[in-house]
Amino acid sequence: MSGPSNFYLFAYNSFQAIGWAISLFNVLSSLVNTKSFNGAYTSAGYLICLLQTLSVLEVLHGAVGLVPSGVLFPLMQWGGRTHWLLAIVSQISEVQELPAVFVTFFAWSLSEVIRYSHYALNCAGVCPRWVTYLRYTAFIVLYPIGVAMGEMWVMYKALPLIKEKSPYSDFFGGLPFNYYDFVKGLLVLYPFLWYKLYLHLFKQRRSKLGRRHTKRRD
Repeated sequence: MSGPSNFYLFAYNSFQAIGWAISLFNVLSSLVNTKSFNGAYTSAGYLICLLQTLSVLEVLHGAVGLVPSGVLFPLMQWGGRTHWLLAIVSQISEVQELPAVFVTFFAWSLSEVIRYSHYALNCAGVCPRWVTYLRYTAFIVLYPIGVAMGEMWVMYKALPLIKEKSPYSDFFGGLPFNYYDFVKGLLVLYPFLWYKLYLHLFKQRRSKLGRRHTKRRD
């Protein structure tokens, strides 16, 4: 891909890489400044909300064929993260200071710095092999940490508060279940949905790194 489309993708991925790098710096700064894991949302929450919301463009990129990722997996990841961030964490102040928010923000920020840098460098045609290797290897550790120790733990801790506050009652008023039931059901489904995405990433890893290793042997 070349021309305007490539320039757009380079600009978008560079913007995201820089934004997530700033978020990572803010998350780590909160740890240094407060000497605790409780200040991540205050330090980086607004920027991460912006970057994560903007990443809906990646679903559209796949839908129009701008990138070969398709729609399903980008939509699953975007939907899960955005719901967790905007519907739960940003709306329930009591969970914002949980250490699990720090864990999630750290895992997200580091993985996204790597991912978007890899995409931007590929658009520029100058991506080193070690960046590609890191892109398709770091997720092995960062992804389960962010999901299990971060996202799922925050949702679990938020359940009593959701039950007490009954958020989004207007939206769920005409449904046979409320938001509390929705989040409980989501917690049950989360490991299965996450595992599907995790396996997809391993498939990508075999495709990208396997092909690269084969070329080196040839």
